[in-house]
Amino acid sequence: MKRWITCLLLICFAACHNAPENKIPDALKKDEMPAPVQQLFSNVDQHPDSMGLRLRLIDALDSLGAFKQALGQMDALIKKDSLNYGLWYRKALLLENIHDTSGALKCYRYAIRVYPSPDAMLAAANLLAEKKDSTALLLCKQVAEFRMGREYNAHCYFITGVYYARKGDEQKAVNAFNACISNDFNYMEAYMEKGFLYYEDKKISDALKVFQTAATVKNTYADSYYWMAKCYEALNNKTEAINSYQRSLSLDPGIKEATAALQRLGVR
Repeated sequence: MKRWITCLLLICFAACHNAPENKIPDALKKDEMPAPVQQLFSNVDQHPDSMGLRLRLIDALDSLGAFKQALGQMDALIKKDSLNYGLWYRKALLLENIHDTSGALKCYRYAIRVYPSPDAMLAAANLLAEKKDSTALLLCKQVAEFRMGREYNAHCYFITGVYYARKGDEQKAVNAFNACISNDFNYMEAYMEKGFLYYEDKKISDALKVFQTAATVKNTYADSYYWMAKCYEALNNKTEAINSYQRSLSLDPGIKEATAALQRLGVR
């Protein structure tokens, strides 16, 4: 099961809230695609009623970032089987990939009508929480009533925390993230969201402690070291800031913000 933390790259979480919706990337031309994908197109043309082949093509297109074609193939499947929960759920995930929150929510609603799966309910709840829609809390309550165990309880508390964080209720958000962590000590997103709250509220020392705990729980989690570094920098501890930025880059060389921070601090 995926973690419900959509539109939130932990290094650049603020920018993600401004991602444009309803913009599908330009389609790739078939002759620009790898040969195996072109062969899948050919196979689907030869066997248009094969759901398995078309789903394989959708997965391949999704991996290429060819979301327009993937959605077109998915719509072809849904047209033939509009009461298939899995197809609506899969289309919602595709729409999430292009930040079409409204479209994804619509597909999740269709999926839930067909089959009230806790996965679809939580995925929808997460998107609603980001939109400050209290329906997210109702969905989490419903899932909690299924009594599916600590993993699902953790997801419910996490999404509840996201809702209250977006609403600006720090205490309720922190309480929910703490409950999430109590159910799943390795739920890294809950540590990070809790740390973000403190950091945004200028409680830098408190934020640092949270990110340090996250790094202790999972010492290969690059984001925790990056945010530790930001806290150290805010506290004017240049040495520890440099060490933590370097540690984050050693775990994930793609963190451009860490590279820029080191340059700003005079490290080349």
